[in-house]
Amino acid sequence: MLAIARLIDRDLRWVQPHPFKQEYELQADGEPAATLRWKSAFGSLATAESADGCWTFKRVGFWQTQATARACGSDVDIAAFKNNTWKGGGTLTLADGRAYLASTNFWQTQFEFKTETGERLFGYTNIGGVMRLSARVQIEPLAVTLRELPWMVMLGWYLVVMLHRDSAAATATVAAAT
Repeated sequence: MLAIARLIDRDLRWVQPHPFKQEYELQADGEPAATLRWKSAFGSLATAESADGCWTFKRVGFWQTQATARACGSDVDIAAFKNNTWKGGGTLTLADGRAYLASTNFWQTQFEFKTETGERLFGYTNIGGVMRLSARVQIEPLAVTLRELPWMVMLGWYLVVMLHRDSAAATATVAAAT
C-alpha cells in the first residue's frame, strides 16, 4: 500500500472489487493504496487501512446520526461527522476542535471536504455504479499538509458508501410500499 499524502498527482479511484462484498480499494494508477472493509453487510462498523495506519469508522445514533473515527484498537474518538441531511453534507469535527465541511450534490454523484473558510481539500466525483460502487478521487495540494488526511480520505468514502446504502434502503422501502 501507499502513503495517501503522496498520491496527489496520481489517478485515484475507489473501486469495489467484488459486487457482493462490502469491501473497497483506493487505487492509485491501478495500484492498491488503501482498503475499506465492513465487518458485516448490515452493520455500520468498517475498518480502513493504508500505509499510514489503521482506523475504524462507525455510525451511531438513530434520529441524529453521526459517524465516529478511531484509531484501530482505541476506544477514543479522534473525530465525529454530523450529517446535515437538508443541506446535503455535514461537519467533521476533530477531537482538537478543528472542523471541516462536507457537501454533496442532489444526485450524490459528488462529495467533497472543505476547510471552514471554503477551501477545497479533496473530493469524490463520478460516484456511481449498479453492482459496484466507484468514484474518482482528487486530493488538492492544500490537503497534503494535514496529518489527518489519510483517514479523512477513507472516512469520506465511508460516508459516501453509507449515503448510497441509505438511498438504496429508502428506494426499496418505497418500492415495497407501492
